[in-house]
Amino acid sequence: MSQPRNLTTAFSINSIPFDEDYHPAESTRLTTNFANLARGTTRRENLRNALGMIDNRFNALASWDNPRADRYSVKLDIISVEMSIAGGKAFPLIEILKTTVVDHETDTLIEGIVGNNFSSYVRDYDFSVVLPEHNCNEPTFSLPDDFGDLHGSLFKSFLRSDTYRCHFGKPPVICISASSSKTYHRTANRHPIMGVEYRQDEPSSTDRYFAKMGMQVRYFMPPGSVAPLAFYFIGDLLGDYSSLQLISTISTMDTFQRIYRPEIYNANAAAGALYQPNLKHQDYSLTRIVYDRDERSRLAVEQGKFAEEHFIKPYRAVLAQWSANAAV
Repeated sequence: MSQPRNLTTAFSINSIPFDEDYHPAESTRLTTNFANLARGTTRRENLRNALGMIDNRFNALASWDNPRADRYSVKLDIISVEMSIAGGKAFPLIEILKTTVVDHETDTLIEGIVGNNFSSYVRDYDFSVVLPEHNCNEPTFSLPDDFGDLHGSLFKSFLRSDTYRCHFGKPPVICISASSSKTYHRTANRHPIMGVEYRQDEPSSTDRYFAKMGMQVRYFMPPGSVAPLAFYFIGDLLGDYSSLQLISTISTMDTFQRIYRPEIYNANAAAGALYQPNLKHQDYSLTRIVYDRDERSRLAVEQGKFAEEHFIKPYRAVLAQWSANAAV
């Protein structure tokens, strides 16, 4: 089966630093972790405090040959990916973060990991438009059979592209919160950097969604963390990346989760042998960073409808055909 002759796709990448001077681009999803920090009257203080938390977390994990716990800092770049179809207007497909480790003792830059945070308008469309419509009159929750197929094809196409290969040497690692609908079991497996591994009996809807992107998942609670994080990856998570690369992801995403999910990741007691995340948990501490979670939930729906109006509807037929061909 061949792809439609009139369909050509192209990817382009823009990169901007995530620092105290960061301002979200017009195409950036405003619910994205890093964009949410850079809004309002406390934006600069938010950014400064978050970046300081990331550096402190990194040095706590990279403690060898680091007696003052100040040897390293993490440089973050926001990678914005746009996709154009059949020569049309480019659509903001995804945004991810790239880490670079700064070694102040040797005055060198060390390649980090790309991925980390994951932002996608099409994912907003799937979870905030498609899924509610599918379940609105159903007695029990379910997923559409083709749920995530298009998004998975788009993501894998980007990873196969010359654009990705020219910019990045390794596959991405994406790190997000564990699902509050699942129970996690602590295992005997322990990694010196990633910490203790947890497993669950059944994959979540997010796990299935990322599986269609070609990614598998493992759950680890790193040293100093109080709850397991979900790490989505391609290949060998523990073998393909160095200790400093893994620490760059842990320090970045553990910091974001402490800010956005304090009930889970800034709880005052660590997860036990059996653990179910709970956003109604009351025994936790707040960071000094301002975050409006209600606004984030509302904007997710608006962003999903934006994707529907400007990407899904104009190209629905050709995208369906292209996605089917890509799967074959």
